[in-house]
Amino acid sequence: MQRTDIRITSSGGGSFDCYVVVPEGSKKVPAIVLASAIHGVTKELRAMADEFAAHGFLAAAPDLFWRTVPGPLARDDSRTTARGQPRLDVIKKGEADMADTLALVKKHALCNSKVAAIGYCFGGPYALLGPARLGYDAGISCHGTQMLDYIGALEGLKKPVCIIWGDQDHAAPPPVLEAYRQATATIANVELHIFPGVQHGYMFNDNPKTFDAKTYEFSVGKTLAILDKLRT
Repeated sequence: MQRTDIRITSSGGGSFDCYVVVPEGSKKVPAIVLASAIHGVTKELRAMADEFAAHGFLAAAPDLFWRTVPGPLARDDSRTTARGQPRLDVIKKGEADMADTLALVKKHALCNSKVAAIGYCFGGPYALLGPARLGYDAGISCHGTQMLDYIGALEGLKKPVCIIWGDQDHAAPPPVLEAYRQATATIANVELHIFPGVQHGYMFNDNPKTFDAKTYEFSVGKTLAILDKLRT
């Protein structure tokens, strides 16, 4: 694999960092853009990008917080709250970054022009916004937050989306889970999976209190299955 830190020119002015991992081989493959949790492009997120590349996919993880507090932050860093506020405004501005990252990976020599978005926690909404209006071909949300504000993006959505939560996720209380159960019940291309006993942040192994290996493996497996379908 080839790992590189690059700068992407923002369509709105300025530029931001992006971690890119290129898989082995010369055949064109789908790509995946990782929309991070509030802690940014940490070593854990880089490891996830590496894992997707190890399976043969191009992976990119942009810094979506470059306008507020750029770079990765530790869990105990007091700036994490500030960097994501005002929340809806930061998410909205991040749409442009996700679109700019999409444009870049599509131009890569190894990309077959099919790109999925995967969002973790703060980045969860991009799993819906990406396929609904940013040009992505699929979306995966892992313990996404603020998702009720974006449930309308499911209406008329024709691209594959997978949404995964634990039923003990404090950021997705029962009313949110029930709203998504009802909204996805009749949409064939949208999968909803809710795991009993699993907490918020189950994807990140740097927090042993909430990390859940089985749900992590399930989420990676679902993502790889979606990416496999984008090979053609």
